[in-house]
Amino acid sequence: MIVGLGNPGPAYALTRHNVGWWLLDHLAARWDFPRFELLGSAWATSGVVEGVQVLLVRPHTFMNRSGDAMSILPPSLDVTHDLLVLVDDVTRPPGGVRLRPRGSHGGHNGLRSLDSAFGHDSYARLRLGVGGPPPGEDLASWVLAPLPPADEARIQDLLSEVAEGVVCWACNDVEGAMNRINR
Repeated sequence: MIVGLGNPGPAYALTRHNVGWWLLDHLAARWDFPRFELLGSAWATSGVVEGVQVLLVRPHTFMNRSGDAMSILPPSLDVTHDLLVLVDDVTRPPGGVRLRPRGSHGGHNGLRSLDSAFGHDSYARLRLGVGGPPPGEDLASWVLAPLPPADEARIQDLLSEVAEGVVCWACNDVEGAMNRINR
C-alpha cells in the first residue's frame, strides 16, 4: 500500500504540502490504474505492478488528520513492511528525495497523525524535498503556498525516476529502492 499525503481541494492542489499526491497521481497514471474511488475517508485505486498487488491511497482528510483515513487499511496489511508513505519535506531542497524504511515524524503533522493511528513510526516513508521557508516566514503558510515554477518543474522532472524506485520498494527491494531514489 502506498499512501500519498496532502490536503483536499483545488486551493491546495499545487502547494508544497501536496507533492505526495503529485507522486501518487503520477504512479496511478504510469501504471494505468483505474480512476481513484472514494473509500471511507480516502480515495483509492489498485492494480498489479510487476506481479505485486498495489493499493494507492489518498486520504480525503486534511494533512494533520491523515491517520483518520487509515481505517480503510486491509486487516492483513503489515504496516511495518507493506506500507510506503509519500510526503513533502521542508528540510530537503526542491528535488531532494529520501526513502527510509522507518523514522520519526520530524515535526511533520501528517506523519505525526499516522504515527498516532498506527501506535508507532515503523513504516517506510519517501520524503520529497520542497525547501524550507526563509527566516521569519511562517512554516504553515510556506507549505500551503504553491511552489515557484522552477521548483515545481524540478519536482515534476524527477517523478519518473522516483517511480522506478517505488517499484523496487514494492518488489521488496528496499535497499535497491534507497540506492535508486536517495539524493
